[in-house]
Amino acid sequence: MRNQTCPDWAEALLNGFSQIFLQRQPLCGLLCLLAILIGAPALFGGALLGGVAGLLTAQRRGYPKAERQAGLYSYNGVLLGVLISHDFASSALLPPLILACGGLSAILTRQWLKRASQPDDLPAYTAPFVVLGWLLLGTVQESTFTLSEPDTLNILTAPFIGLAQIMLLDQPIAGGLIALGLWLANRRAAVWALIGASVGVLIALWLGEHANALLSLHSYNPALAALALSQVRRQPWLPLLGIVLAILLTPGFAALHLPTLTAPFILACWLVRAGSRVLRKPRMDSPFESP
Repeated sequence: MRNQTCPDWAEALLNGFSQIFLQRQPLCGLLCLLAILIGAPALFGGALLGGVAGLLTAQRRGYPKAERQAGLYSYNGVLLGVLISHDFASSALLPPLILACGGLSAILTRQWLKRASQPDDLPAYTAPFVVLGWLLLGTVQESTFTLSEPDTLNILTAPFIGLAQIMLLDQPIAGGLIALGLWLANRRAAVWALIGASVGVLIALWLGEHANALLSLHSYNPALAALALSQVRRQPWLPLLGIVLAILLTPGFAALHLPTLTAPFILACWLVRAGSRVLRKPRMDSPFESP
């Protein structure tokens, strides 16, 4: 039953925030919105503007209401709004740029959804965000940021920073709010997201990359991969494989001087899903094949 206390537009917008974490849950979206407001208030306006741009574009172009209400045309716009607000100096050109990118991301998402209508087709995930983000940012220089030796508290909070880094936030409290939203939406997803983020932190520490470990720059993609693949089937090897692939793929984008963004997550999930489809194909005619 539709929530009578929440207008359609507000529910769609909040679902857009929750869809960043592959959920359709307005309360989860509200906590994600709150995470931005607390973790990086300067990004709040851009996030809202990007989400609204995607939603309005979908409405004006007559995209299916069920997809609009699910937030499928807003979440890439939210991420682009955050990215532009984070990486570009404030100016009068910023709002039109966010509006344009948010609207274009909705158009790209619609084209993908039209061509990926079958369950085995590869989802768009955050591909519009990554492609437009690369066009906006160009190439990046290797970071030389260093931190002191990590202590126990920093290590314990690093996975939550990993969740926050998905929206370019770096505060543990922001990650805690996101984790709470995920827990309310889907406990299994919340657990797997934290597992993915924790593995990323531990691998970075093992490699001696303390700055990346504490800033969780290697943990947000494994978190997203684990979260996404935990929903495909109840087979733990899928999210575990996604975690490993996301970690292995991350350095490749740095070597190409491309902003990592969420590209390793997307590619890891596509590889796992495509591999699973190939492995299932010979057994499709079997009457014992599980759905």
